[in-house]
Amino acid sequence: MNSTLIIDKSVIILVVFGVTMLMAMYSTWAERKVAAWLQDRIGPNRAGPLGLFQPLADGLKLFSKEEFFPNTPNKFLFVVGPAIAMSTALMTSAVIPWGDRFHLFGRDILLQATDIDVALLYVFGVVSVGVYGIMIGGWASNNKFSLMGAVRAASQMVSYEVAMGLSVIALLMMTGTLSLREISAQQSGMGWNVFYQPLSFLIFLICAFAETNRTPFDLAECETELIGGYHTEYSSMKMGFYLFAEYANMFISSTILAVLFFGGYNYPGMSWAVENWGVNIANVIGIAVLFAKICGFIFFYMWVRWTIPRFRYDQLMHLGWRILIPLSIINIMITGIVLLRHDIATYLGF
Repeated sequence: MNSTLIIDKSVIILVVFGVTMLMAMYSTWAERKVAAWLQDRIGPNRAGPLGLFQPLADGLKLFSKEEFFPNTPNKFLFVVGPAIAMSTALMTSAVIPWGDRFHLFGRDILLQATDIDVALLYVFGVVSVGVYGIMIGGWASNNKFSLMGAVRAASQMVSYEVAMGLSVIALLMMTGTLSLREISAQQSGMGWNVFYQPLSFLIFLICAFAETNRTPFDLAECETELIGGYHTEYSSMKMGFYLFAEYANMFISSTILAVLFFGGYNYPGMSWAVENWGVNIANVIGIAVLFAKICGFIFFYMWVRWTIPRFRYDQLMHLGWRILIPLSIINIMITGIVLLRHDIATYLGF
């Protein structure tokens, strides 16, 4: 790998890291504003115009708060827990195609930190590691409410990862690739996968809520039962890492949904824009389109939080194991039958 490519990738990684942190930070502001709008309130309006400096004030507050360690024999693991949760939330963005390419300095620059053939498997692998951050933090807190929240989070994520993985299999049968860049490229124009796999999208969306511990699946941290869940004993930036990880996961899951089912950076007329306005302007528009789709999903996350009540734990498990997993298997069978009929018709010349 030459030095120019290393510089390009380093710049992309830093930009993606900065954008992820910025989106996570201002998702906290947007959450309060959306909640205020739905409840006929004003929301944050003191720190800066429209309260735009409120996330900065919250971050400064978390940095300046006193560090608190509970009476636990596992202080090292108590610190490692939020670090794992935050690291895995940021690592997932490495394989996401944020656009096609820029033509700068006489060369093409891919708008992706790394393009690997098994990008989707990488995403699932990193996401599955994230549960260890919650489990370790809850266990090391030496608090029964924290441990109960961690156990709930672990069983919830394991349960819904099965349905999420099965829902993606039908999509992979249709696209024939695990590369997120190739999946995006196949959805040029309005050929979005959501039109061909609506059931797969619905299952993936529900599982994404469960994987990110968002309402109505926030049983790992429900205040009415567990005080604060797995981060009850945390303070200062260790608690901030857990909170930031949740919003970073919400941003990344929204991006994955947009890439897999809504064309990613593709938009109608993109080829025309490349021919008439150049590849750089066309891809700037593509990045804006991708972030518009992401913001739409983030708004949906927030809208659901303030609309639907929390499930009971038995309802959560019933939905995951007895409804979503069978539906995913049925969807795989239907997809296989449709593809087989198409291949037979193609072979016979129909």
